[in-house]
Amino acid sequence: MTIRTWHVWAIYMVLAANLSEEQALKQACPSCDDTQLCNCSSRGLDFIPPGLTGKITTLNLAHNRIKHIRSQDLQQAVNLRVLLLQSNKISSIDKDSFRSLGKLELLDLSNNSLAHLSPAWFGHLFSLQHLHLQGNSYRDLGESSPFTSLRNLSSLHLGNPRFSTVRQGNFAGIELLDKLWIDGGNLSQYEPGSLKTIKKINHMIINITSINVFSAIVRDLLHSVTWLEVRNIAFSIPAEMQLLRVMSSSFAQKISFKHTLLTDATVPDVVRILEDMPKLVELEMTNCRLLGTGRWQIQIEANQSQTLRVLTIEKLNIEEFYMFTDLQPVVGLLPLFTKVTVENTKVFLVPCSLSQHLVSLEYLDLSANLLGDQSLKHSACQGGWPSLKTLNLSQNSLSDFKKTGKSLSHLRNLILLDISQNNFGEIPDVCEWPENLKYLNLSSTQIPKLTTCIPPTLEVLDVSANNLKEFGLQLPFLKELYLAKNQLKTLPGAAPIPNLVAMSVRRNKLNSFSREEFESFKKMKLLDASDNNFICSCEFLSFIQHQARIAQVLVGWPDKYVCDSPLAVRGAQVGAVHLSLMECHRSLLVSLICALVFLVILVLVAVGYKYHAVWYLRMTWAWLRAKRKPKRAPPKDICYDAFVSYSENDSDWVENVMVRELEQACPPFRLCLHKRDFVPGKWIVDNIIDSIEKSHKTLFVLSEHFVRSEWCKYELDFSHFRLFDENNDAAILVLLEPIQSQAIPKRFCKLRKIMNTKTYLEWPLEEEQQEMFWFNLKIALKS
Repeated sequence: MTIRTWHVWAIYMVLAANLSEEQALKQACPSCDDTQLCNCSSRGLDFIPPGLTGKITTLNLAHNRIKHIRSQDLQQAVNLRVLLLQSNKISSIDKDSFRSLGKLELLDLSNNSLAHLSPAWFGHLFSLQHLHLQGNSYRDLGESSPFTSLRNLSSLHLGNPRFSTVRQGNFAGIELLDKLWIDGGNLSQYEPGSLKTIKKINHMIINITSINVFSAIVRDLLHSVTWLEVRNIAFSIPAEMQLLRVMSSSFAQKISFKHTLLTDATVPDVVRILEDMPKLVELEMTNCRLLGTGRWQIQIEANQSQTLRVLTIEKLNIEEFYMFTDLQPVVGLLPLFTKVTVENTKVFLVPCSLSQHLVSLEYLDLSANLLGDQSLKHSACQGGWPSLKTLNLSQNSLSDFKKTGKSLSHLRNLILLDISQNNFGEIPDVCEWPENLKYLNLSSTQIPKLTTCIPPTLEVLDVSANNLKEFGLQLPFLKELYLAKNQLKTLPGAAPIPNLVAMSVRRNKLNSFSREEFESFKKMKLLDASDNNFICSCEFLSFIQHQARIAQVLVGWPDKYVCDSPLAVRGAQVGAVHLSLMECHRSLLVSLICALVFLVILVLVAVGYKYHAVWYLRMTWAWLRAKRKPKRAPPKDICYDAFVSYSENDSDWVENVMVRELEQACPPFRLCLHKRDFVPGKWIVDNIIDSIEKSHKTLFVLSEHFVRSEWCKYELDFSHFRLFDENNDAAILVLLEPIQSQAIPKRFCKLRKIMNTKTYLEWPLEEEQQEMFWFNLKIALKS
């Protein structure tokens, strides 16, 4: 085998191996096919699938059963930026497993089974910014720092229930961190100076129970932490508070306590420490617990702190809250605060004296508490909250709308008021409000109808989730109006709210809105009319699909705008529906059809007139009637020898010549003449039919006048049925004057045929021939 053959064989084997690996990767992670994001989470994998290539930038292998990471597993993924390996069973990692991941920015190894951390893992992760190592089983970080090479590290999360020891040098190589999170619930050994190598930490979260360890950590972080968040610590023993005095020298600007235990005995010491912190601006307490009733023996004065401005208390659990005192010991701190939040803490009253001491307060959030109408009046007493601009009283126990407005009317600086999720119900027509109020939130307050009680100074009004069926308030300064989740069927009128810029009518009973309604809001920039049941009529579709500003103005367009009817387009997006010509111009189409039908009828009438359609209809009717009668009358009913059919213009010859000749003959003939023998008052058609049926013969006196006579036509028509259809000789034709068969109308087809095939009698003008004419006629009548 030649060298060239060997080369070809080697290339083939490499390509085959690569193809098999790619197939294995597609089978393990179908989403990896031709994409940069490879999501292999929760697929029960026991190993990292082969076939990873350089095009992948994000690899999610979380929630699998991977136990070991080999050197070659990630070797080809050189462009990987995000690697998620959390919630596996990883217990071992080869030293150079991450060697090729020089571009990696986020690595999550949390919630695995790593018993130790190796600096070799992170030695080549020069771009790493976020590292998650919490929830493993290591007890310490090793003898040295595992993070020496991570010069770009921004956030680090480590620790677990077994984590117990931090040594000096463990954080060497890290100088700046945006967030450091240490889960050290069982951290018992901390070598002083371990965290001192980090020059700056914006947000430090420490979950710790040991006061001693916490004190040592704080000592190392005095000048480096901006925001210190402490979790699950208990300040319950007054003797331990001395260890926390070191905090008073901290330069932290924000302190957060979460799931922290405090007592009446330790609160004064904690407050003294916090007020001595030279740069503390914000204090936050979330889901904390206080054992006591606020009966603190030592008066607290704001001697040192001139920086504390923000206080946030959320879900503070005070078991005996109903016995809590008026907090007089801390009134000295109150003038400092500009922003206070006390949320979901069962506050039912703010003592008037406390409100009057909050002289700098601009923002107050008392939401989700137990304030009622009377307690609000006492809390917002005269002189209380003099600088307040924003007040949130949502989710309390307020029920009297007029009293609420009156209790707050003296707050001259109040601009924003949130009293949503209270139960007001009906509201009066006249109320008192702060004179500069611009924002009012009345959502979910069970208001069925708005009245002039609403302050006219408003620029923003939220009345969402009520039972409103209309909106017609005169609010000349209003810029934003929120009417979501009501019962409105049309857009509010634009005239009472001329300066409106944004409006929400989401989830109402709005079926459509017209071009005129839309364009009447001259300053409208945002309109949220989504989640309504739109009737996709032609007018609505024509407007909304061809309005140039729709895409810029309508919030959620086009996804949130769906047709409810017609049924054929229910569920389709309004912007994508196109109705047919029939559906869109039904009235016009009906008018055109009616005009067309009328035109067709007109044409049919004209054609019928020209081609004697009426004659055919009449003949058909007569034929149907005649068909119901016996073909031949009984002999006893025969009264006449002949029925004479003639034109009125020929009556002189018929009556004076023919009748005299035949009725005076021997024996005489009995003739039936319409002038003489028709029954008076009987329908003329019935007379004609009866006379023909009661006569042996029918004598037609043919002339030019006969052909043009309407009644002669009838008589000839009806005679067709019995005379011509029965193929007998009951018809006698007398030609009074010469007539060409072509002159006879085409509808007299049988007459034309008889004249062409049978002999008829012609009235001679010469007297000598007239005797022969009468003889032949009498013979014909007797036959």
